[in-house]
Amino acid sequence: MTIDAASSFPSPRRRASARKRRRLALLGVVSLVLAAATALILNAFSDTLVFFRTPSEIAARGEAPGARLRLGGLVKQGSVVHQGATVRFVVTDMKSELPVTYTGLLPDLFREGQGVVAEGQMGDNGVFKADGVLAKHDENYMPKDVADRLKAQGEWRPEAGGAAPK
Repeated sequence: MTIDAASSFPSPRRRASARKRRRLALLGVVSLVLAAATALILNAFSDTLVFFRTPSEIAARGEAPGARLRLGGLVKQGSVVHQGATVRFVVTDMKSELPVTYTGLLPDLFREGQGVVAEGQMGDNGVFKADGVLAKHDENYMPKDVADRLKAQGEWRPEAGGAAPK
């Protein structure tokens, strides 16, 4: 038997096709790794997201107790009650109201009739338990999200909440 020299070596066409398959396999593996990394990052990011809600949205959705969120609106006139280190107040968007409790020091600029964003979770009794409170930083500012929501509901009153955000 004689060995044909042409049959003992792969043809140039077969070598090119094998390289293409290896490149395609490598591209597939890289794509899967990138997709898995993206999915893990997005999953971790979604766990740390805290969504902004107005009292009306919370009432309409019926947020589950323990759900972390941000509550934004205006501090209702006459609703602030200090009980030692705990402060109770009501946040309103002029349609709905939600009672809030907060233990700690309030920002110096926190007051009735002004914009506020409280971060925390809904309690079992329908009271929002805040672990952080943000207040406006001067007489012409209201958090943009709060102002936009109030404007969308037709409840924007610059005299009650400062000038429109820029």
